[in-house]
Amino acid sequence: MTPLPLPDPDATDRLARALAPRLGPGDVLLLEGPIGAGKTHFARALIQALMPVPEEVPSPTFTLVQVYEGPGFPIWHADLYRLSHPDEAEELGLAEAFETALCLVEWPERLGPYRPHGALTLTFAQASGSGRTVEMRTEGESWAGRLENLT
Repeated sequence: MTPLPLPDPDATDRLARALAPRLGPGDVLLLEGPIGAGKTHFARALIQALMPVPEEVPSPTFTLVQVYEGPGFPIWHADLYRLSHPDEAEELGLAEAFETALCLVEWPERLGPYRPHGALTLTFAQASGSGRTVEMRTEGESWAGRLENLT
């Protein structure tokens, strides 16, 4: 898929709000990209779009995982940057969450063999100025219809 331009933070917010109602328990979004590419901004916007009552969405950089009660299902936001081995991701309970919650995982390369099949991978990159781009890749057919007319 051709990368989508995200020229400013509002464009990232719009993408997150458009994707949010298409998601549910068992969906996994793997958020790739360098520091400062917009992964956390996107995750915050998506979580806030799903929350029945708006609340603060802190970065899970130090806690590793933040869990929210979404619209009838839990939302897990994980930042695996500080993990030194894939087994640490397993210890966080992510394998079970991948089946029962909506999971947003920053730094998914740290999952190693625990990387879930059938995830939606969003690769963020910095573009000119303050802009960003995002490329979406899917595994499996479950995403095809849900990503149509997203932008």
